[in-house]
Amino acid sequence: MFQVTRLITDGKHGDCEDDANSGYFFLSSKDLRDGKLYYDDSRQITHTDFLETHRRTDLEPGDILLTNCGASIGRVGIAQDDPRIYRTTFQKSISVIKPDKALVEGRYLYYFLLANSALLIHLGDGTAQPNLLIGDLKRIDVSMPPRPVQQRMVTILSAYDELVENCKRRIRLLEAVASALYREWFVELRFPGKQRSNFTASPLGPIPEGWEVRKVAEFADFERGFEPGSNAYCKQPAPNLIRFLRVGDLSKRDSEVYIPIDLTEGRTLKPSDIAITLDGSVGLVRLGLAGAYSTGIRKIVVRDQSRLGWSFAYQLLSSDSIQATIQAHAKGTTIKHAGSAIAALEFVAPPPAVIEWFEHATAPMLKQVLTLRECIQNLSRTRDLMLPQLLSGDVETASE
Repeated sequence: MFQVTRLITDGKHGDCEDDANSGYFFLSSKDLRDGKLYYDDSRQITHTDFLETHRRTDLEPGDILLTNCGASIGRVGIAQDDPRIYRTTFQKSISVIKPDKALVEGRYLYYFLLANSALLIHLGDGTAQPNLLIGDLKRIDVSMPPRPVQQRMVTILSAYDELVENCKRRIRLLEAVASALYREWFVELRFPGKQRSNFTASPLGPIPEGWEVRKVAEFADFERGFEPGSNAYCKQPAPNLIRFLRVGDLSKRDSEVYIPIDLTEGRTLKPSDIAITLDGSVGLVRLGLAGAYSTGIRKIVVRDQSRLGWSFAYQLLSSDSIQATIQAHAKGTTIKHAGSAIAALEFVAPPPAVIEWFEHATAPMLKQVLTLRECIQNLSRTRDLMLPQLLSGDVETASE
């Protein structure tokens, strides 16, 4: 690969000094997901340390990024067109590959590496801590069709990526609207009919007459998952296997494991189920997951939809007040445990008519979110199936 690149390097073999809000970023493999860099949980470092490491990485938009160690080895992305890119450098766990644009289309090289993730993982095997060396990267043979063919491949595959990004943007908009409506009605208490309501005192502050302070557990069960043991884990899907969800899968994990279906005893999630973590990274609330699930996760099973609707329950569990209670009950040093929070979760329960209005307004939004997530999975799967076909040179067939 060295013949079609200007530089192949990795990040700093050491640490940097933190400097919150400096605007200079020091990212690692956890920040490379879905083919791009994320800054939602990024470290910021001193300008001096940034300059020292930046001389090594010299990150620019269009550079190819590759995770080179640990469980996430072989994950590929591209530095997006974002002003923060010029103020970003890396820990050792990220390799930076600068394509020689006179010889190769940058995105073609990205798709080539994406299609050869199994090779990248294999090259990093052989030690207790998998590690993909720069020398091994340089020796990878890259198939090089003519430039017009590269461009056509990129056009076809990029179309799928753009559709995926459009779906993600729509998801963010729908979730933001539903969340804003929840805050408007149930936090700010600017709900339909407020002008005709009187307020009364409660343990949670003034609330409208006819509303009540209730426990979440009065209307819903928190069904705990199970632990099959790591010996049951399989890395590849098969007809008799089901995905096994761990706490990290509700956060930023980018690897999957599977277990035999007969171990689940029916303790599974479907995409419309609400899941919440109460061990480890506590308080994560998610929809759209499917599979068996670990003891760190609870499935929310609502018994009374008239008092705790599906969309309302999702927004409630994500709310600041519920999250604060969960965090207050999280005990432990290495691993947090917040199961005791279940009995303490209180909320201001509106009358059934208000719940019905809210569900009518927001449940269709969340259902659309689930549909869009399924579209993303299908588009990504189709693109991944097309990758080897295109790279083999069968462009005409793949584009018909």
